[in-house]
Amino acid sequence: MKSHATAVRALSALALLVISSGQVLYAAEQPQSGGHLTWGVESEPNTLNPQLNGQSKVELILRVAYESLLARKPDGSYIPWLATGYSVSPDGKTYTFTLRDDVTFSNGEKFNANAVAENFRHAKEPAYCAGASVCALAAHIADVTTSDDNTVSITLKQPYSPFLSFASGLKLISPSSWASPQLKSGGTDLAGTGPFVLQRYEKGQQIEFVRNPHYKWASANAAHQGPAYLESVTYRFLPESSVRTGALLSGQVDVIEGISGNDAGEFKDNPDYSYQHALNTGTPYSLFLNVKYGPTQALKVRQALLQGLDVSPILQSIYRGERTRTWGITSPIDPLYDDSLNGKYGNNPDLANRLLDEAGWTTRTSDGIRSKDGQPLSIDIIQAQATVRDQRDVLLQALQAQARQRLGVDLKIRYVDAGTYTEVRNTGKFGSIANSNTDTDGIDIENHYLPINGGGAINYSRTDAPEIIPLLQGASQTLDNATRKKFYGQLQEFAVLQQALAIPLYEPEDQIAAASYVHGVGFRPFKQMPENAYDVWLSKH
Repeated sequence: MKSHATAVRALSALALLVISSGQVLYAAEQPQSGGHLTWGVESEPNTLNPQLNGQSKVELILRVAYESLLARKPDGSYIPWLATGYSVSPDGKTYTFTLRDDVTFSNGEKFNANAVAENFRHAKEPAYCAGASVCALAAHIADVTTSDDNTVSITLKQPYSPFLSFASGLKLISPSSWASPQLKSGGTDLAGTGPFVLQRYEKGQQIEFVRNPHYKWASANAAHQGPAYLESVTYRFLPESSVRTGALLSGQVDVIEGISGNDAGEFKDNPDYSYQHALNTGTPYSLFLNVKYGPTQALKVRQALLQGLDVSPILQSIYRGERTRTWGITSPIDPLYDDSLNGKYGNNPDLANRLLDEAGWTTRTSDGIRSKDGQPLSIDIIQAQATVRDQRDVLLQALQAQARQRLGVDLKIRYVDAGTYTEVRNTGKFGSIANSNTDTDGIDIENHYLPINGGGAINYSRTDAPEIIPLLQGASQTLDNATRKKFYGQLQEFAVLQQALAIPLYEPEDQIAAASYVHGVGFRPFKQMPENAYDVWLSKH
């Protein structure tokens, strides 16, 4: 897969040297060890356990301390990391990983087959991971065995093509972690194998990591081997885009991520900074419409919202052309992407209003909202506070205003904390949940469209349509991407165009701006989210 990351580079290949005579010389820059980096980030972790945290934006932070068996190339293929290689049995059910023999966890515990096996065994336990997508994925496992210290085999109940993506990417924690009182919340007790070690977490403020001096097992696609260049890295939680931009411009931080369309111009073509951006993989930011509760139980109401809203000009107005409109169920950069729905729905208020009339919402309240049997056409949109980022609050407000004006529909936006979010999901009493997901290889699609009691960890539409199951099963039981893409294309047609289970809005992307003395920042080759700070170095410190 060709990377879609683009970059505007403002870094010179030469370093300016001033000697005592005042003469100015230039010399080729080389990576330097030392220094402290402060990175302004958009999202604070809701847990520091890397297996239970489902926040895509937090991977930037957690990946400095916790690592996986394999890394991935831009085309999605797998290369060595903590595992030197892998094999798949002819029946597609058993995955065997051979492990490096020189790796230790940051607390000194040995990384070996038993340590890896325990991670996969615990991932199957609902008491540990209930509600997290890791639990749904690990449910495919029948058995985990170790034949020696460096070989672990995972046997599945039946062939499941997305499993390698999950198994290779599970962030591994040390054996002693399982007995820690910090297991669910995460913390310094949960040792990883990464190039940095968690030192301090100040809730609501920042999190600090220090260099692991013993580190020598970077992935095969890392820019260097051995310990990280930086002595330490601190991630400051700055949820407001304008605050992050101001912090970088004023020198309070060295790097920021999550840059609004309005602020991008501060860094593009500015020699004092570098600016990069890249589309994410996974499910677009979408409104998932609940088929089991409230007005969205009616197909014609869901179809009216899908057909009546005009998303593109809203995106253009808010993001100034810096975000990508999406129409389907996965990212335009995903190998499984199908563009057959592009432009096939939306911006048709006449059709939308006719559908609402047919659904019986024919009368209006004094403020223009449609009503039926004395009840207004009101739909609750739930947005978790933890994922209110990238001006999504502004986007939802714009959609709210458009739905009211065009359709006479009252979209009530509710921003909720983690506890309320879990309660709302469990009770199912909501009209819509706004969400995106960066998982790849079809896992993102299963997360949203498998039945809730069948592995759909974030099935916010709450669909259990029988038409979906054979499509997901067909896609998951073949390794041929062309065949999988065909199944997902059929699912997309059914889920979006026919059933209006979701209204895709835009594909999230990540942006990085850094001061010119910061080198080595960039994106992961496949998922295209900001890479961790392992290869970052400073030309002044």
